Amino acid sequence: MKFEDIYKAYWDRIFRLCMGFVNDYDIAQDLAQETFIIVWQKLETFRNESGIGTWIFRIASNNCLRQIERQKRFPKSALPLHLTEEKQYSLEPQIQFLYKCIAELPETDRIIISLELEDVKQSEIAKIVGLSETNTRVKIHRIKEKLTEKFKENGQQ
Repeated sequence: MKFEDIYKAYWDRIFRLCMGFVNDYDIAQDLAQETFIIVWQKLETFRNESGIGTWIFRIASNNCLRQIERQKRFPKSALPLHLTEEKQYSLEPQIQFLYKCIAELPETDRIIISLELEDVKQSEIAKIVGLSETNTRVKIHRIKEKLTEKFKENGQQ
């Protein structure tokens, strides 16, 4: 598979996955770009032991987790709200709220639900996060319940 085809097929999904992690449009763009740089650099080493999508999602997830660790060590200074969320206004308010709720979840839950929202098979999600399929299904159910509750509390439909 050519890199250009992979990029076209996966860019939107990887960007949304990154948004689920960081809830910041610019950082998500950077993380998605970094992910595809890694994919481009390592494409020759891909061994087809898993699907190409699983491999790319694993790279993106690891990349996002590294970013979260960096942010914990070096938190960005508090910017005025209109500067930090300025680009997110293009997103529908419900989608924006969903990303905000996902970003508040524990790291593993963020990975799981972001991949679920991208229609990644639950068996693939289990491989990416290193859990059994049964445990993954249970976690997805609980995460969806948590998110639904947050939407209800906030008056979202």
